[in-house]
Amino acid sequence: DEQIERERASQHLAGGCCALAAIYLMGKFYVANAGDSRAIIIRNGEIIPMSREFTPETERQRLQFLALLRPELLGKEFTHLEFPRRIQPKELGKKMLYRDQNMNGWAYKKIEEDDLKFPLIFGEGKKARMMATIGVTRGLGDHDLKVFSSNIHIKPFLSCFPEVRVYDLTQYEHCPDDVLVLGTDGLWDVTNDKEVAAVVMEVLTSYEPNDPCRYTMVAQELVVRSRGVLKERGWRLANDKLGSGDDISVFVIPLGGPGNYT
Repeated sequence: DEQIERERASQHLAGGCCALAAIYLMGKFYVANAGDSRAIIIRNGEIIPMSREFTPETERQRLQFLALLRPELLGKEFTHLEFPRRIQPKELGKKMLYRDQNMNGWAYKKIEEDDLKFPLIFGEGKKARMMATIGVTRGLGDHDLKVFSSNIHIKPFLSCFPEVRVYDLTQYEHCPDDVLVLGTDGLWDVTNDKEVAAVVMEVLTSYEPNDPCRYTMVAQELVVRSRGVLKERGWRLANDKLGSGDDISVFVIPLGGPGNYT
């Protein structure tokens, strides 16, 4: 993240990205995620999550706590409190459900003038945004990112620190059909874990266990199915729903070789 900041100044490069990394070291996989990409292990048909997405919804309490400690980061445009919907001026003095950085559930509060400001986190699911701007709360770069038509910097709320999960390969026997799948959100937006596992098994069983290209073909098939087919109404999946409009990158990494096959 610091290197990107240096290049931003020296090479006039702006922007940012998420990061998902898998490192194999002394019999263990270390999977580090900062952003909304995802990694899963498929072992004997079982799905083992190896990461979780970092979004305004999943990191709500961290973001609200930071805003509480440093209210100057919000400018005069945002409130750190969350409400089920936007508050209208006519609702001043009335009671409304809310939650803050310490709450998992909701409680009632009397609406005050500050509550009319735009909430730090607004929206649900893929439409959730922090400061009405960005839907990812961890990653690299974005040092210049500001709220639209304002001088409010978003970078203080973006963390470059990943969450790391460890998988010990020595604890299990793995066959050639056991894999680690790494994918950007373009894959997971339209394909869930079970659907990915089904594609993995479908493609792998059509190749010999010692054929190294079988894993590349799985990755290719996941990309193709998530993008869909171009029709008159845009890119469509097999179920006629919209295909992924985001970038789709997929890695399929075998956990066992032909010698482990049983």
